[in-house]
Amino acid sequence: MLKITELSIPLDADEAALRRLAAKRLRVRAEEITGIRFCKKSVDARKKQEIHFTASVEVSLAQGEERVISSLRDPRVTRAVHTPYTPPPSHRLAQRPVVVGFGPAGIFAALTFARAGQRPIVLERGSEVERRRRRVAEFWAAGRLDPSCNVQFGEGGAGTFSDGKLTTGIKDRRTEVVLRELAAAGAPEEILYQAKPHIGTDRLAAAVRNLREEILRCGGEVFFDTRMTALLSSHGRLCGVRAEGPGGVREWDTGTVILAVGHSARDTFALLNGMGLPMEAKAFSVGARIEHLQERIDRAQYGNFAGHPALGAADYKLAVHLPDGRGIYTFCMCPGGTVVAAASEEGRLVTNGMSEYARGGRNANAALLVGVDARDFGGGPLDGVAFQRKLEEAAFLLGGGDYKAPVQRVEDFLAGRASARLGEVVPTYRPGVTPCDLRECLPGAIVTAMQAGIREMDRRLRGFAAPDAVLTAVESRSSSPVRILRGKTLESPLLPGLYPCGEGAGYAGGIMSAAVDGIRCAEQAMAAEQA
Repeated sequence: MLKITELSIPLDADEAALRRLAAKRLRVRAEEITGIRFCKKSVDARKKQEIHFTASVEVSLAQGEERVISSLRDPRVTRAVHTPYTPPPSHRLAQRPVVVGFGPAGIFAALTFARAGQRPIVLERGSEVERRRRRVAEFWAAGRLDPSCNVQFGEGGAGTFSDGKLTTGIKDRRTEVVLRELAAAGAPEEILYQAKPHIGTDRLAAAVRNLREEILRCGGEVFFDTRMTALLSSHGRLCGVRAEGPGGVREWDTGTVILAVGHSARDTFALLNGMGLPMEAKAFSVGARIEHLQERIDRAQYGNFAGHPALGAADYKLAVHLPDGRGIYTFCMCPGGTVVAAASEEGRLVTNGMSEYARGGRNANAALLVGVDARDFGGGPLDGVAFQRKLEEAAFLLGGGDYKAPVQRVEDFLAGRASARLGEVVPTYRPGVTPCDLRECLPGAIVTAMQAGIREMDRRLRGFAAPDAVLTAVESRSSSPVRILRGKTLESPLLPGLYPCGEGAGYAGGIMSAAVDGIRCAEQAMAAEQA
């Protein structure tokens, strides 16, 4: 099999056209190609008058592959090499491992244990994805929040109600494992080759459920609506877990716990801090969701090609570094998506973004975030949590105290005046919105940075500062405000056997990196037992 890179493909190309392009590069007849598949595919929109796809493909020929390579001497045509990720050697654990939390990190830690025959026990404070979706829908419709089962807590973690983006900056072969497992569980096959893969929240739920079924098939157990209340130790080492669930309080004896509780498990952070486990405040980001008409983003990114069915809804990613050292950037951009209510505590308001697979909604939205650190909230381990809560409480009150979100037109935000009405961008947040002045819930330094960032981003993406674009506050859960320290073996230095893991522990930033960290921690736990 041969690999062709840097192949330029017109937007309207079908498989026959793709074969012709590959054959032209190889200098063979299209009929000689017996198979072709994408390895990587991305949109090249650098020149708005000739937008196209750039791809790498693998091609099989009926015969003569070595002859083709030697005759071409083209660095863009090479022999395809496949070296699947091989997990390190593992050892049977003396006791069944426990995984606390069933988001991406917890799911892939449990799956790694299960595939190795370790029969993991999973404790998830929220509900299974089917019931969870019903509870979230009730909250969005009527403002009835379930603090234990919501956008933050439940099977699949916070990513279940998102765009299901699988982009990541980490370079780790385990990313291939994550993509393959998700595709096998029902995620769209194109995630295996898209440069910016996404699943969509509508398809992600089914994939999460199928991964759970695979863990169960391999001998694992999953306990929903079950919250960890204590870590047990003996002679300085972890020896068990206590949790409270539908059947009351229960304990499990174990020497291995993967702690994958997510970035919103504030009571767990307090529990660990009270135990004296090493942890520290971590820099994170806060701001608001910014919402535009999707068609305007499409035009800004694709010009006359906007609306082409092969392109779909356009996205963007912007970042600005301000003179005072602060960074402001867009995050979790959701093309054709909605702004969602993501609170997990009563009396506090949080927003997030979500898209379905088709990305067919009228609006685009993204988090518009400003970096914050000790100069904003202090240096204590839980000071970042207190800072988040303060902003969320202010947003809740400003919105009216019933989980309606405070919103402001971008034109009014830049001018420093309250919004009395909204324009052509109709906010998608439910249970509703309240036009206001976001300076009443966001610190002055954050507002100033956002204003400067919006103006600069508008120079890079035409229409970003559109007058009727809408800001919805507050976005405060983009990442964990704490880091639970771990050593070279990925264990807590104070409690061997405890593996702080994923986004909640401060070691990941998205579905992919969290899933990879879950695999790493499970592999290390099995390797540590062997040592």
